[in-house]
Amino acid sequence: MAKSKISREDIRVVEALLFASEEVLTQAKLNVCFDDGTVPSLPDVVETLKKEYEKSERAFSIEKVAGGFRLITLVEYAPWVRRLFTRVGKTPLSQAALETLAVVAYKGPASRAVVESIRGVNSAGVIKTLLERKLIKISGRAKGPGRPLLYSVTEQFLLSFGLNATSDLPKLKEISELIAEGTDNAVTEEDFLPAEDEAD
Repeated sequence: MAKSKISREDIRVVEALLFASEEVLTQAKLNVCFDDGTVPSLPDVVETLKKEYEKSERAFSIEKVAGGFRLITLVEYAPWVRRLFTRVGKTPLSQAALETLAVVAYKGPASRAVVESIRGVNSAGVIKTLLERKLIKISGRAKGPGRPLLYSVTEQFLLSFGLNATSDLPKLKEISELIAEGTDNAVTEEDFLPAEDEAD
């Protein structure tokens, strides 16, 4: 049962959970943290916190992503955060990994053959890396000969790119322009369009 009025304690509890959670915080997860059956509305608490952060000029805010909420740093502090992760954290994704990820995101569920037909190069190693980084997952098998594995993007992908759903992805033209900045053999918008036999 949702509370009609949000208390300061509710706000502090939600804030603590946002800081502590490695995954997005959803209403369902918040519900299990309250034993008395009266649970604050997560969107309402988030809206209150966002206003407080903005008023106090904090370096972070809260965004809705992957069906829940998480704390994020403001975009103007991205250079410092990027330095932290590039100098002491995980290695950034390569151009090949970004291209492969784009194909899976827009064409998925997609087989390795589909990825390689679009990129024009062997993508086995890149797919393995993306699986290890939990940015893509095996989501089934195709119905064609050999029943190849199909790959789709994961919730971690949505989290990493600040998306609430794959429908929030940039337009194909925009992603093509981004890829074109880093390679002469850029993936084009036409590469993501379904083949004639797929469109039927």
